[in-house]
Amino acid sequence: MDSAAGTTAAPLRIGLLGTGPWARNTQAPALAAHPGVELSGVWGRRAEAADALATAHGTRAYTGEEGIDALLEASDAVAFALPPDVQAPLAVRAARAGRHILMDKPVATTVEGARAVADAVAEAGVASIVFCTLRFAPETAAWIAEQTALGGWFTARAQWLGSLYAEGSTSEYADSPWRREKGGLWDVGPHALSVLIPVLGDVEHLTAAPGPADTTHLILRHSSCASSTVTLGLSAPRGAAGVEIEFRGEHGTASAPGWDGAETAFRGAVDALAETVRTGVPHACDARFGRHLTELLVAAETQARV
Repeated sequence: MDSAAGTTAAPLRIGLLGTGPWARNTQAPALAAHPGVELSGVWGRRAEAADALATAHGTRAYTGEEGIDALLEASDAVAFALPPDVQAPLAVRAARAGRHILMDKPVATTVEGARAVADAVAEAGVASIVFCTLRFAPETAAWIAEQTALGGWFTARAQWLGSLYAEGSTSEYADSPWRREKGGLWDVGPHALSVLIPVLGDVEHLTAAPGPADTTHLILRHSSCASSTVTLGLSAPRGAAGVEIEFRGEHGTASAPGWDGAETAFRGAVDALAETVRTGVPHACDARFGRHLTELLVAAETQARV
């Protein structure tokens, strides 16, 4: 309730671009259930998929080039559940149309693509959020803030191993062409980096080396003079999969807590977007941060392929 005006603020109209598993399982349910949001429509490259997802959540379906423009016209902001290099030019288009943007990670897989998004957001003066899960899940967001405030960290270790491509895996996310091509570095690397950087400072030096299958190992030197090691992959045996993030320093050891799934975290990202829209204060996990993540991942990929 706006006490000055005595009226309830209008919901933020957010359109969704994408109809794949991530959209079905995370973005669409979170947007449709959010009390401060009106899901203003769903756009998909396949009309039948857009119709099905829109119908499931009581909104309108859009498709085709003209459908993008129509959804932008009907929305205050747009959320993306698309491959990164499909997302990037559409995010530029949305920002130039004056729409706030809620992107998935990574923003793009090229520095040029990520820079174009960050520049368009800055020029248009719109709000932006990049959905790195652990920055918005309540449990991990609070833990990251606590470790950042505590300081005194000497080193850190992050290990994020999935089993999407392990023998016997039936995950529908394994069908994603971009994820199979780019591997764990690009899919889960943004999550790990989005935790390490706010606590230890920016990455000043990076070394990368390949491991088995799609696994990549990173050694990072941060602006605080702390160092960290990171292991990322999507092809671990199912018994070896898991996520561990640990800081060690003058106060002892701190390990990341678990979190209550991606849909809850995405609601936190929606809240962050709404707050940025309301206040005009950029969020730390915005398009500029997304551009920086892409710069780091490109550097790591280049080294690991040598």
